[in-house]
Amino acid sequence: MNAYDLTPLFRTTVGFDRMARVMDAALAAERSARSYPPYNIVRRDEDHYRITLAVAGFSESELDVQTLQGRLVVTGRAEGEEEGVAYLHRGIAGRSFEHVFQLADHLKVVGARLDKGLLHIELEREVPEALKPRTIRIQSSAPLEAAAAK
Repeated sequence: MNAYDLTPLFRTTVGFDRMARVMDAALAAERSARSYPPYNIVRRDEDHYRITLAVAGFSESELDVQTLQGRLVVTGRAEGEEEGVAYLHRGIAGRSFEHVFQLADHLKVVGARLDKGLLHIELEREVPEALKPRTIRIQSSAPLEAAAAK
């Protein structure tokens, strides 16, 4: 069992309580990570991401993509198997699945498409203007006599 001590990180940060909960959830998810279906996460640029899941054998009606409380939930519900089929080898898994991705603040899902057995989910970060960095001008303090003379 791995144990991580994040105390040194929190000595230099203020107001990141939520981040601690997210990291704990990520570490717990890593321990119980599922490998089906395989997926990629690609950073296209600073504000655009793509998650691609290999969902061979699933139709659009069997897949569901939802966002809920800062999480992206991708679900695949396999329909019943064909009757009377005797597989000699079954390498294409057609079982149901659920993948949950924790989304960062201000990250939203802008679209999803199914193409050649791959489910592409497009994500975009939209930081509100009020939360973007701004420069604070530093004023020099003038002596009291100079301020009174003006």
